[in-house]
Amino acid sequence: MAGARRLAASVLFSLLAAVFPAAAQNAPTEGIQIGLSTDNVSITAGFSGADLTIFGSLENPDPLIARQGRYDVIVVLEGPGRPVVVRRKDRVLGVWINLESESFDNVPVSYSVATTRPMQDITEPTSYKQLSLGASNLYMQPTDTGGDPTTIQEFTAALRERKKATGLYSENVGGVQFLSQNLFRATVRLAPNVPVGTHKARAFLFRSGLFIKESSAQLEIRKSGFEQSIFRAAHNYSFLYGVFAICLAMVTGWLGRLVFRKD
Repeated sequence: MAGARRLAASVLFSLLAAVFPAAAQNAPTEGIQIGLSTDNVSITAGFSGADLTIFGSLENPDPLIARQGRYDVIVVLEGPGRPVVVRRKDRVLGVWINLESESFDNVPVSYSVATTRPMQDITEPTSYKQLSLGASNLYMQPTDTGGDPTTIQEFTAALRERKKATGLYSENVGGVQFLSQNLFRATVRLAPNVPVGTHKARAFLFRSGLFIKESSAQLEIRKSGFEQSIFRAAHNYSFLYGVFAICLAMVTGWLGRLVFRKD
């Protein structure tokens, strides 16, 4: 009798092992998709910043997990990468001068984040580091990789703080709101000094603190009107633009001398 029970249990275990992996393999997994309210943003000299709305949806969400609010979304708008030089000023003989500097390659010029909750409540810090997610977890690649690690760390922290102080690196807690179980809306801030170029919007989906999937889209930010004409001239005809700027400065100085001279 005991042998028959063991045989039946073995057969049942084999059937479960054969059925459930196949069912799990065929079961749909959660996904995420996003779409921008506009593909391009035109800025002028009077641009004072704006809010960009990003819409998105969850694919195949679990209704129970959605009702319990265990889905979290983090949306990032990352600007183009450019080289940056960070300088440290020290006082020498009563004068502030640049003594040390550190160069970094391909640093995102801007980085705006919107989240459903505070980031520390969504997942573990190690997950953010692995995903390079969040201004504090962005990897800043030093040009000289053989430099002093302590110095590089100090300049990296100073670079992040400077970006935050100018509004180019920002975080909007609660900026992602679910409109239904699978639809959400995110609001990211464009700083007044947001750089032109191709920006990348990225959305990260988390379930109960575990990273599930990522989706991305592109946004073009460009100047418009008279500012755009000057911008193109400065880049396409840099030599002539430089000569014109020098001549304009000389003429302006000469006219100012005529207007404000004392007889």
